[in-house]
Amino acid sequence: MKYPFFASFIILILVIRHAIRRNRNLDESSRAAFWEKERLANETRKKPLDDLIYITPDTSAFPMDVMQDNEEIADCKRIIEELKNEKIVNLTGITNTDLKLKYGVANLPALTSYDDRFTLLVQTYEKWADILWENGHVSEAVPILEEQVRIRADVASVYKKLASYYKENGQSEKIPHLHEVADTLNPTSRSVILRYLDEI
Repeated sequence: MKYPFFASFIILILVIRHAIRRNRNLDESSRAAFWEKERLANETRKKPLDDLIYITPDTSAFPMDVMQDNEEIADCKRIIEELKNEKIVNLTGITNTDLKLKYGVANLPALTSYDDRFTLLVQTYEKWADILWENGHVSEAVPILEEQVRIRADVASVYKKLASYYKENGQSEKIPHLHEVADTLNPTSRSVILRYLDEI
């Protein structure tokens, strides 16, 4: 009776060892591929940035007179006005290595600053909308949320709030547009947002 058990135990050990060795080989192969890609990226010469899609903040529909004495909202307005004079690009989900390969290593500092401004813009929009929403100015927050969708921000709460608002206010025909935009976002955010929109 002991021999079948012992044989099964040995087989199990061999299977585990094989799996560990295989995973180690895959890790080493992936690591080598990454460093080769990084090497090529660091050797890529500067290329034109002609295909970049620059973003200009649009506050034309924003509720400028609502809670205008709120210091945090005033700060949001100031930041957005300053960003209107800067170059902003949504590079969410694109690695530095891929940016260097496409545009050249010399362009990386500029591209990083463009993307940092996009992040700041999204965070500022989100802060402003949250303050209004939490203080009962829900409909006034909607244009700010819609602006985030326009620039393809990948903040799940934005899509959830808008979908909820549209459904509760007889504007369900606008939800498919949220689905359409969400489908273009980076994979991690996309799956979360689409799952919620499908459920609603």
